[in-house]
Amino acid sequence: MPGGGLERHETAEEALIKELREEGNLQIVGRPQLFHVYLNTSASRRDHVLFYRAKVTQTAPRAPDREIIECGFFALDDLPQGTTSATRRRLAELAGEHAPAHIW
Repeated sequence: MPGGGLERHETAEEALIKELREEGNLQIVGRPQLFHVYLNTSASRRDHVLFYRAKVTQTAPRAPDREIIECGFFALDDLPQGTTSATRRRLAELAGEHAPAHIW
């Protein structure tokens, strides 16, 4: 899942659009929906993650670079080896299998 921090004077929606573009060559179709807000205690005692649900289209394949080794779309029951437990939890929450946690 693409992600990143807010830059100074940047709105959350502007950051979402930027990160999707930079990390996946993705454009939002329609309006993104804020799914949940999590406290990310591994970053600091006050870092929060905004998690959005959005329909996207890919404008071009995303080539690997220093930041992104691989980019792709996967069925929920066929995620790549090495997919983190946090990513799996967030996807299960999006699918309605679990209530959203409050800690990332």
